[in-house]
Amino acid sequence: MSKGLFDLRNFYFYSCGNKFSGSLNGFNYRIEPADNDLKVITWHGMLCSRKAEIESSSEFPLTEDGFEQMVQWLEAEYEK
Repeated sequence: MSKGLFDLRNFYFYSCGNKFSGSLNGFNYRIEPADNDLKVITWHGMLCSRKAEIESSSEFPLTEDGFEQMVQWLEAEYEK
């Protein structure tokens, strides 16, 4: 499994209920497990996620495959 462009934690980190946020060149993201999903939001700028205008969001199954799909989606959003 490759982490790709982002310094993400491994699947186990999220499966334990931990949240994670990060940024790359002004592109910000937040990953939050909820129920049986990984919820991801993205935005640009210096504001935190609660104050920023969310540009995109998606949900993925809270599984190893869902995690890989999330990584691919996040990289595609960054490339836009």
